[in-house]
Amino acid sequence: MEYRLSGLSPADKELLNEGKLLPLMEEFYTIQGEGFNSGKAAYFIRIGGCDVGCHWCDVKESWDASVHPLTSTDTIVAHAGQYPAKAVVITGGEPLQYNLNYITAQLKQKNIQTFIETSGAYPLSGYWDWVCLSPKKTMPPLPGIPEQADELKIIVFNKHDFKWAEENAKNVRPDCKLFLQPEWSKRNEMTPLIVEYVKEHPQWMTSLQSHKYMNIP
Repeated sequence: MEYRLSGLSPADKELLNEGKLLPLMEEFYTIQGEGFNSGKAAYFIRIGGCDVGCHWCDVKESWDASVHPLTSTDTIVAHAGQYPAKAVVITGGEPLQYNLNYITAQLKQKNIQTFIETSGAYPLSGYWDWVCLSPKKTMPPLPGIPEQADELKIIVFNKHDFKWAEENAKNVRPDCKLFLQPEWSKRNEMTPLIVEYVKEHPQWMTSLQSHKYMNIP
């Protein structure tokens, strides 16, 4: 994949395209706070760079990849291997802007499970144990991505997002887990609506950003 920043040396550009360098925003060991795997310990790797442009995004500082240092993927993998939970969540930003084959292959060599959180707006690369698809209206998922999702997580900012949820649910596998999650700034307004919707449509489940209630990363 072509890197989106100017000024790279040809050598670094090649390493980035191979996924052996990544613009690392942050990495941390914590508890997964959202969706199907909520409550489980995992090492999070947040990659910088995103052009999906959700106006309510709570990590807008991830959008500009140029402010995040290009980091050796081998170093990132080594850090992940130091923790008891052998599970890594790769997120962003939009992590699929980059080639994730190398990092996931290296993680799997260390018997670390691989999880991704993506909008699906870019082609799927990498070797995954779990794909969480959180589609956004600004850049809908590419054809073929929804069928590979293990989990569909819709962020509910307004009432129209219930319609968006059902439109996306038509494209996932029958065994895909379906979640509705209130956007944090709208949680008091949207959570009661989500509760009533799930009661009427029990194929869906509720998701909360429990890490924010626990005041952890």
